[in-house]
Amino acid sequence: MGNPLSSVILEYVVHEQRAGSPGVPARAIQAHSGHSRPTVNRALASLVAAGDLERQGAGRSVTYCVPLSRPRAGAGAAVPDARGVAFASPAWSAAGRHLISALAAPMGTRHPVSYQRTFVDRYQPNASSLLPGTLAAELHGLGKSKDQQPAGTYARKVLEQLLIDLSWYSSRLEGNRISLLDTRALFEKGRSESDDRDATMLLNHKDAIEFMVDAVPTEGITPPVLRNLQSLLMRDLLPDSADLGAIRQKIVNIQDTVYVPSQVPHLLEETLRAIVDKARAIHNPVEAAFFLWVHLAYLQPFVDGNKRTSRLAANMPLMLANCSPLSFLDVGRTDYALAMLGIYERLDVTLAVELFDWTYRRSIAKYQAIIESMGGPDPLRVRYREQLGEAIQQIVHFGRSLESAVQALHVAETDAAAFRAMLNTELTHLESYNCARYRLPIGKTQAWIDRGRPH
Repeated sequence: MGNPLSSVILEYVVHEQRAGSPGVPARAIQAHSGHSRPTVNRALASLVAAGDLERQGAGRSVTYCVPLSRPRAGAGAAVPDARGVAFASPAWSAAGRHLISALAAPMGTRHPVSYQRTFVDRYQPNASSLLPGTLAAELHGLGKSKDQQPAGTYARKVLEQLLIDLSWYSSRLEGNRISLLDTRALFEKGRSESDDRDATMLLNHKDAIEFMVDAVPTEGITPPVLRNLQSLLMRDLLPDSADLGAIRQKIVNIQDTVYVPSQVPHLLEETLRAIVDKARAIHNPVEAAFFLWVHLAYLQPFVDGNKRTSRLAANMPLMLANCSPLSFLDVGRTDYALAMLGIYERLDVTLAVELFDWTYRRSIAKYQAIIESMGGPDPLRVRYREQLGEAIQQIVHFGRSLESAVQALHVAETDAAAFRAMLNTELTHLESYNCARYRLPIGKTQAWIDRGRPH
């Protein structure tokens, strides 16, 4: 699990720089975080190595700052990981930032907590809601297929891309080191005797997604389907094959948290059935997806692979309702860890809601673009061709934010959400070799890409 201390440090340094400080000394960072100096020093070294912070000066005059050549974290900026891959980050709300600060307290000061069955018991489908009701309705409206089609049709149409996206982003959250490009090559090659643990993890994701796309439209959301999903995800990755698909009989501990999952097998199985029954009863598929993602990760019903299973399982209600899949596009390990910690230790879904909202909108935009590419010209794209080009120029060439660029255009209120999704997709796929269509200089476009595509 990622370390939330890094996010706290970045947010604090950004805040101090915005207040006029040219750099922040380690002693001030330590005082703000409440962690020991060695712990803070290790986190600072990792952030410097990743390029997220710059170290200035020497000896006692050393200070840290966010490089001017990189977008600043904490406001939806792209933050590179340790291998230089740029991943964006949600612009956390004030409530989210407050929760992050609370979760950054030293583990020794955080009160140990156990699994709370009341979290699922008190949830009443279609009366309770983990997502804000208006948000769930909005995301459902954006993500649903425009046509009446058999369950699973949407997922099958985008399956080739979904296999790559969901496998790679989910595996990366588990520390997988294989690149996106190499993942494509691996999937084309298939399994071999030379596969290491990372290759096996990715290929297992591919098999599990293919199973899900075939099984869910006919079997629905059931405990056996979920258990088969875990068995496929963890094939050849567990020391004891008896743990594949089996309800956990062993004690598990989760790193970097004071949360202690339930250790009673018959209660795990009983609660898993309750989670599945309630998920099936939820009318809004987006709320059902979020419910499954949160509760499966919180319950930890399996020896290992619980978070992987929860990410894939979140797609089941979406698949049955022919909504855009959820592939956790651009989600970084630290942000994901923070969302999980909020649930584990405080039963607070604030960060999980904001992360889910942010990444699902990205999934919707990407897969709708793929669907649209299979048919005729998109009427929305034709109607707003000039505005789309103007917005992209303002963002890439002149450095305006997406919201600022959109507000300056004349886009009908009824089309605003779809226009933003279309604009996000275009920015995601903009490259130096295809920028001429928007009258953008190649060098300027590449510089924008190198900064992490800030918008």
